[in-house]
Parts: sequence; C-alpha cells; structure tokens
Amino acid sequence: MDTLIMVAQLLLGLSILVGLHELGHLLAAKMFGMRVEKFSIGFPPKIVGFKYGETEYSIGAIPLGGFVKISGMVDESLDTAQMASEPQSWEFRAKPAWQRLIVMLGGIIVNVVTGIIIFVFLVYDRGETYYSRDQVLEHGIVAYDIGEQIGLKTGDKILDINGQPYESINDLSSGSALLSTNGYYTVDRDGERLQVSIPRGFINSFSNEESMSKFIQIRFPFEVGEVMPGQGASEAGIQKGDRITALDGQKVFYFDELQAVLKDKANQQVEVSLERSGNPMTMTAKVSENNTIGIGVASLLEPVRKQYTFGESIPLGVERAFGVVIVNARAMGKMFTGEVSAKNVSGPIGMAKIYGSSWDWVKFWSITGLISMILAFMNLLPIPALDGGHVMFLLYEMVSGRAPSDKFLENAQKVGMVILLMIMVFAIGNDILKLFVGS
Repeated sequence: MDTLIMVAQLLLGLSILVGLHELGHLLAAKMFGMRVEKFSIGFPPKIVGFKYGETEYSIGAIPLGGFVKISGMVDESLDTAQMASEPQSWEFRAKPAWQRLIVMLGGIIVNVVTGIIIFVFLVYDRGETYYSRDQVLEHGIVAYDIGEQIGLKTGDKILDINGQPYESINDLSSGSALLSTNGYYTVDRDGERLQVSIPRGFINSFSNEESMSKFIQIRFPFEVGEVMPGQGASEAGIQKGDRITALDGQKVFYFDELQAVLKDKANQQVEVSLERSGNPMTMTAKVSENNTIGIGVASLLEPVRKQYTFGESIPLGVERAFGVVIVNARAMGKMFTGEVSAKNVSGPIGMAKIYGSSWDWVKFWSITGLISMILAFMNLLPIPALDGGHVMFLLYEMVSGRAPSDKFLENAQKVGMVILLMIMVFAIGNDILKLFVGS
C-alpha cells in the first residue's frame, strides 16, 4: 500500500505538471494560428484519446513526460516527410521567429507560473512555523552524526551563516547554506566564539529526508507526554505532565540530556527526580535494554508561527519559487566541478520516495510546486530535444537572420534525444542502486 501511495502521488503530480506544460505550448501555438496535431500526457502507446477539431488529445502508457505535435516543426517524432513539402501558412516553420520563440517558451512559462501560484497559496494557507534564531541562541542545538562530523557540538549556539544572521533554524540546512563556497557557521561554544567550516561537497551528506534528521536540531526543554504501560516509568508511577529534573543526581533540563544519561543505563534502575504540579518527587524506574524508561515527551518550546495576508504571500511565494531554481542551478554547476555528487540525481523512483508513503496534501503540493520550478529550469537548458534547445536555435536565427537547416535540426534532435535517454538511464540506475545499497 505504501508503494501504491507513492506511485499514485508521483503520477498525479507529473500528470498535472506535464499536462499544464504541454497546454502552454498548445495555447501559444493556437494563438498564432499554428495547427496542433497531437496533445499527449505520457508517451505512446496510447491508452485513451479523442479528437476535437484538428487536434487529437490522448493519455500515453509511459507517464514520464508528454508532447505536443505542431505541424511543420522538427520534434521528437522526427517526421521528415512533412518537412519535405512547401511550408503552409498554418505550420510552425512558416511563422515569424518571435512567434515560434513564444510557442517554445509557453510550457516553461506555464510551469513557472504554476510553481509560483502553488508557493503563494501554500504561504497564504499555511504561513510559517519554525524555531527562530533567538531560540537557537537561547537553547543551543543538538548535533547528530552529520553535524558532529563537521565539528558542531551539542550545546553550540549558532550565531550566523557565512557572517550573515539567519531567521530560522531551517536556514542552517538550506540549499544555499550547504552549497556555500568556503562557507562556515559562527558558533558560541561555552562563551567562546569560533567558526565551523562547511566542507566542500557537504551537501552530498543530505541525499534523503532521513539524513536531515542526522544533522542538527534545536535543544528543547520537555515534560512527560505519553507513559507506556508496563514499562519502567509506568511501574515507577511517573505520570503525564511530570517534569523530570534529574536522573541519578545528574541534572536534566533538555531532552537530549535525558537521552545522554540513559545511554549507558540499559537494564539498570535509575533514580528519577521530578516535579509534579510544582512539588518535587523522587522515584526509581527500570531502564529497558533499549535505554528508555517508556515515556514519550512533549516539547515545552513553542515554535514561532506567522500568518500572512494574500498580498504578503505573493512576494514570499515568488521568492521561494525562484529560490528553488537558484539552488538547483548552483547544485548543477557544482556537479560539473565534482563538488556535488552525480549520485544525487534521481529518477522516478527517487521522486516517488520524496512524495512519501502517506498522502499529505500540503506536502504533495509543496513537492509538486518544487518539481514544477525544476522542470521549468531543466527544460530551459540548451539541449536539443528540450525546449531550451529550440530556444537556442531560434535565438540564433533571430540574431543572425539565418535559420538552421531542417537537416541540421533533425540531427540535433537525434543527438538531444540520445543525451536525454542517457540522463534518464543514469537517473533510474541511481534509483535502483540506492534501493539495494542505500543512499
């Protein structure tokens, strides 16, 4: 069932984005009087379809893209027979270069607009919830494996990133921070100010959502939440709402301090000092072989919550949408230099895992908005067979006054299709490798 949910979310997200992308091409083409022969979400073989006017609309069996076939255009269909005849007024090739340029940019523009709309409405509907810099400076961080590897320590208070203040603890693990050149965190460690460098290629440590949980987290004071029946805390009489203040005489204020004391107490008895409704109490609890006493915890640290008007949400949504593009552009640039591993490239399996095995509409639209902006960016790359390749040749024509020959465009299309196929094979290979050997 988990796999079905992941696949269903991926197919729905891609279908929406591909459909809108191709619709952008179709509407632009029809606006300039071009004949659109086919509109397909997914690649052949065709599952279902119908014809309306001059255009056949269909859904293909391979849901990893789509296409619009415009008469008189050298595209992935490589229909050279049509190109051998004289251009007709309703063909792509018969139209001015500026009109053809708008048609080729139509899908990209729609993906950008879609991404912006999604992010704007997410900001408006959900607002923001985060732990602030002030809270980090008050309580410090818990450094997990990945954080400790670069020199962070539990209790550090992070002052800034690359000399610049930040707003949210999420900024500390943002793409812009992890992709920094000669980046660093400035920390206050027991009153001493020092710098912790962000290593070259550090972003490779964050290949999945689970790895983010191994970096850092804010320290939080706590009280007892759920008490598990039949375990040490329950048998000792510990109750929900109790504030644990010490274990075996060691003071405990933050949850990580509780974990640290219990770490070496498996199968032992511990003396638990706590407060209940302001009254101090002492109890003895058995620690399990898993180093727990059988309680859940409730954080006593309230995150910052912000709500925005629709007007305020627009610039914030635009900023977030284009922030995705900027981070991906920087990551791609560093991939060519070897700083970012090509193993981070994911195919459909990786994308499905990002959506996750539970259906959360907020997460679904967040990821779909992110993918919409990435699709726009990727499609703008000057690779033949992508929209960006067509844009590149059209700009050449507009600047030089000479259009590339149909034969050249046909061969370029073939080369582009081979490149895209190789990228797809590589991405799917990465997905399969991760399934068997891990990230």
